[in-house]
Amino acid sequence: MPRVMQETSKRYLHTGKTIGFVPTMGALHEGHLSLIRRAKSENDIVVASIFVNPLQFGAGEDLDIYPRDLEKDLDKLRELDTNILFVPGDKIIYPEGFATRIAVERLSDRLCGRFRPDHFSGVATVVCKLFNIVKPARAYFGQKDFQQTVVISRMVEDLNMDVEVVICPTVRESDGLAMSSRNVYLGAKERLAATVLYKALSSCSQMMAGPSTPNEVKKKLLEMLSAEPLVSEIQYAGIYDPATLLEIDEFKQRNLIAAAIKVGGVRLIDNVMAEYHK
Repeated sequence: MPRVMQETSKRYLHTGKTIGFVPTMGALHEGHLSLIRRAKSENDIVVASIFVNPLQFGAGEDLDIYPRDLEKDLDKLRELDTNILFVPGDKIIYPEGFATRIAVERLSDRLCGRFRPDHFSGVATVVCKLFNIVKPARAYFGQKDFQQTVVISRMVEDLNMDVEVVICPTVRESDGLAMSSRNVYLGAKERLAATVLYKALSSCSQMMAGPSTPNEVKKKLLEMLSAEPLVSEIQYAGIYDPATLLEIDEFKQRNLIAAAIKVGGVRLIDNVMAEYHK
């Protein structure tokens, strides 16, 4: 199957066509579809992939129950006239004897990486393979998974990959909750409680319009998240350098306000980018 996809891409490339690529794990929602639309507006051919990547799931995580609905996904992609859907199996991507992993050092160990060891190595490995198979000019990712975009961008630069990484705005529900395939895990009460995450991030971004420090903004962020009774854990919450993902003690021109929490047993991540003007 990889060979068929590679040869298909080569035929388009030989005729001067540009390929836009949207890698996904399926259970498609409006966030994914917005990436497809962006890719269609900027490329001649759009390839979407669906692959639930086992390398990026840790022990005890939700690999076995991750939402899957290929028929619904196909319907959504057809409605957008997506040119090609690539759906490889585990043994196609990781054949017997597979022994290579990519590690993007430092960036992968921060934020989510502290709680999901090896996750970003799994992400980098599969994305590298998919880029080599699909051969896109541009690949599209959502800002919600900001650390993922930083890790992939670093990999692309370090390995001289001829692909542009395009980061697109987070798509949200009407109440602000960032769209995610895992939102289906939330019960009704947890779903309502989950809105605290974006409310807290938004409130803290507004603090940067007046006199404040990163520590003051972080304190407010933690207070708002802790005030929600159904928030069972705050894994991280703070103000970070968007290039290095390190926590900062002085504002930069662009600042990443990010958090990872658990509502009940469901892990949620979100972030906003905030400009600072003295």
